[in-house]
Amino acid sequence: MNAETPAPKNPRSTSHPHSSRTAWTAAFRSSVLSPYESIELFERRGFTDQTVRQVIRLAGGGSALRIRLSNQYGTTPLRIAGARLARRVRHSAVDIATDTPVLFDGAAEVVVEPGAEVISDPVERVVHAGEEWALSLYLPEGTGLSTYAAVPNTTGYAVPGNALGAASLDSAEGLELLVTRHYITGADVLAPAGTPVTVAFGDSWIEGFGSTPDTDRRLPDLLNARLPEGAGWVVNQGLSANRLLTDEVGDSALARLERDVLSVPGVTHVLVHLGVNDLGTPGQLAHPEPADPPSAAELIAGLTTLAERLHAAGLTAIATTVGPYKGTIFDGYDSPAGQAVAHQVNAWIRGTDSPFDAYVDTAAAVADPRDPERIHPDLGSGDGLHVNDEGFRVMADAVDLTLLTTPRPVE
Repeated sequence: MNAETPAPKNPRSTSHPHSSRTAWTAAFRSSVLSPYESIELFERRGFTDQTVRQVIRLAGGGSALRIRLSNQYGTTPLRIAGARLARRVRHSAVDIATDTPVLFDGAAEVVVEPGAEVISDPVERVVHAGEEWALSLYLPEGTGLSTYAAVPNTTGYAVPGNALGAASLDSAEGLELLVTRHYITGADVLAPAGTPVTVAFGDSWIEGFGSTPDTDRRLPDLLNARLPEGAGWVVNQGLSANRLLTDEVGDSALARLERDVLSVPGVTHVLVHLGVNDLGTPGQLAHPEPADPPSAAELIAGLTTLAERLHAAGLTAIATTVGPYKGTIFDGYDSPAGQAVAHQVNAWIRGTDSPFDAYVDTAAAVADPRDPERIHPDLGSGDGLHVNDEGFRVMADAVDLTLLTTPRPVE
């Protein structure tokens, strides 16, 4: 754990023997996107004869751990010629005493076909909430452009050759620091069955753009620091620049809902922040020409569909209001038409016609009271569209934690 990382307040369900009272439960998630989209906002890359070491921070603990790897958007088979898991000490350094091979159907090597995901065999060891684990993958052949997460806010490491057993990569020749995450989509733990798990689902306000890298100060992290022992945890399925209604960047939220929410093992609650990119991206792409954002009716219809699908799966659906973005530095993003729609959608979220079970008024929490369409200057990242570490703390504090732990009434 880094020195600046908020310490977990409790172990949150960390040690339990395998039994019928345990179940595989999501403890880490990372939404991914295609490197072949026409909108290019983030670095796209592949690997050849390299070891890639990436860090995951567990939101919850259990008596065993398994890893999920994806070649969802790859165009060729992905050969992984070895994988190892070890406790991260600092930067790329790991505790060799915890180093463990990660196997797939008993084999050290696995080939992930294009469009497929693989789940590792269980790593039989007790793991705890807040622990950081480094997953090292040796990729011997050219991978092509990788399935990746855009803004993990956690540094990764790549070095030439097979360095799976290295205690540290920090001084390795040819070391590359990665600002994107590649192939990893999740980690599950064996936890008590019925542990409440909230999927934080949406855009950069969920993923954490604007927070300080490598400090775990995103909204889901700060909610986990607040949740009491035995109350479950939150996993992050945010995707920066993602839209509710339109593909690119990433599949639209409605299109990825099945993969990134409904199929997440153990999910009970969903916290949603969506809509701001639907309003701003058309103008940004068309700049300097004007562009019409979707109407309030279209966004409300999309959010209604999302809530209905969550309810059909028996999940508690919690909306957040669309965050303020007036004056953002991104040309064409802010428009009077978009602001008018944001007002209408937020009024609907706050009103009695919304199908969501509850809402969190994150927009009001971080707004400048002198101009509520803008982020408060003390809470902004500097681009007018995203909050900073303190802004994420204010957002987290605005969440009534009982919303994330109370079961949805049976209809």
